Amino acid sequence: MSFRLSYRKRILLYFSVIIAVFTAGIILFEQKQVRHERTKSLENMLDGNAGFIHRYIKGRHIVFPDSIQRMDELTAYLSDNLRLTIIDKTGRVMYDNLLDEKRMTNHTDRPEIQKAMVSGSGSNIRMSDSNHIRYLYYARNYDGAYFIRVALPYEVEVRPFLNSKNSFMYFIILFFIVCALMMFYFANKFSKSIKELKEFAVNLKNGRPTKTAFEFPDDEVGEVSAEIVENYNLLKENRKKLALEREKLIQHFQFSEEGIAIFSEERKKIYANSHFLQFLNVIADKPVLEDEYLFSDPDFEEIVAFLASADRTENVFSTRIEKNGKQFNIRVIIFEDKNFEIYISDITKAEKRRLLKQEMTNNIAHELRTPVTSIRGYLETILNLDPKDTDRQQVFIDRAYVQTIRLSELIQDISMLTKIEEAADRFVKEPVFIKLLLDELKSDLAHIFLEKNTTFTIEVADSVVIYGSRTLLYSIFRNLVENSLAYAGKSIQIVLRCYMETDDAVYFEFHDNGVGVEEKHLVKIFERFYRVNEGRTRDTGGSGLGLSIVKNAVLLHKGNIVAKNRPEGGLLFLITFPKIKA
Repeated sequence: MSFRLSYRKRILLYFSVIIAVFTAGIILFEQKQVRHERTKSLENMLDGNAGFIHRYIKGRHIVFPDSIQRMDELTAYLSDNLRLTIIDKTGRVMYDNLLDEKRMTNHTDRPEIQKAMVSGSGSNIRMSDSNHIRYLYYARNYDGAYFIRVALPYEVEVRPFLNSKNSFMYFIILFFIVCALMMFYFANKFSKSIKELKEFAVNLKNGRPTKTAFEFPDDEVGEVSAEIVENYNLLKENRKKLALEREKLIQHFQFSEEGIAIFSEERKKIYANSHFLQFLNVIADKPVLEDEYLFSDPDFEEIVAFLASADRTENVFSTRIEKNGKQFNIRVIIFEDKNFEIYISDITKAEKRRLLKQEMTNNIAHELRTPVTSIRGYLETILNLDPKDTDRQQVFIDRAYVQTIRLSELIQDISMLTKIEEAADRFVKEPVFIKLLLDELKSDLAHIFLEKNTTFTIEVADSVVIYGSRTLLYSIFRNLVENSLAYAGKSIQIVLRCYMETDDAVYFEFHDNGVGVEEKHLVKIFERFYRVNEGRTRDTGGSGLGLSIVKNAVLLHKGNIVAKNRPEGGLLFLITFPKIKA
């Protein structure tokens, strides 16, 4: 069985040690202070002696070492134990009343001399190198000409004077005894409180609540504390969890994009967020102020029938409602206590996205079918040709290659468009100098300009900068140029100029002098796979996505683009890019 002190004895021991340390500290501090004050008093006395000696030397015009014998007359006025040393500014001892100065070494390195050199005076307690007696030295610097050093033997004259009297120490010891007796009294009294606290903990375990919790070391108090903490913390933790879950649920309801309402078995509202009533007003044919209105609205007949059904096999029911150009998904969940929850979700946008993706998928499949079918036909033709007919084989191989190029470009454009719409954050944005980018574009398409006898004029200052994706900005202008090259005709002129720049935006004009586009097609030319006529894209080899990529890339940069026909002929695009970091 391990030995363990009781709480009462332990607190007596701990506080006794603390007070003893505190008492010892006070005694040491007091002795140090008294010692310091008395040392200062002795230094003042020695300073007075040094001043007297200095006046004596000046009054009798003593010059060292010529008048050194006259210093002996001074010793009659000094204490028998007082040692006097005269040191010149180089540290050489010129006079010592007890020792032969000629045998003494240079005193520049003595601590009291070092201090006197800096602050005019200095003191030190140490053993003398000359006669091996422990002195309290005091030195004073006079006019930088010489030092007067006086000293008293530490053991004989100084130490008794420096030691403090014991009356204060007796008072502190008395204080310690009084504190110990007080601790003994309060420890006994607190021990009784511990027994009461233990009994209180037992009552707490039986279900009686408390507002107080204790934390103590591993002793009687610790045993009681464990009981209290176990029950109190359990209650506190459960309350905290309940409040947290409630807060999370309320926040979920408030910030949810769905309309959420909870009703009692009697169809009385328990809780509803703002979206619920808002969606009800969209569905209803008249303004709705109460959430319970839905139970009388004809559009919710299926919901009401499900709630009223006595033989239902499931507690979850879903349906859809289309009203006023909106589509809503309604879901009901019935809980075990017969309360129920109703969700109303606006799925209009999601449904439109689904239809758009379905349409795009169909368009992509349609666009891919043509080159794939062509490649397959050419390859089948090559397989059926006479192996010796290499000329015809080469013709079909070339045709198949052209279709693969078209297929590759189509896939590349689809990938670019998808990335712009769904992974815009993957494009690194940076300051882009547009003139340099356009010069690079002109160089890349130089052979096509030459082949089609087309001129590309750039009227953009070197200082024009747009913060954005260099890849997308290049793609915007390249698709515009390639659109003109493909559809405007031959021997045309293409012009791209920055016609205005403000503190907020940069404005560009892109135009050609080609055939233009009919007005009815202008509002649709940015749509995916839209064609002015059905055979146009296939004849020119385009993917049908170029202008759609341009539109989406401009929007990603928070810009704007419009298209219109020029009075002089040709197609004109006006593009605006904001200067803010998009």
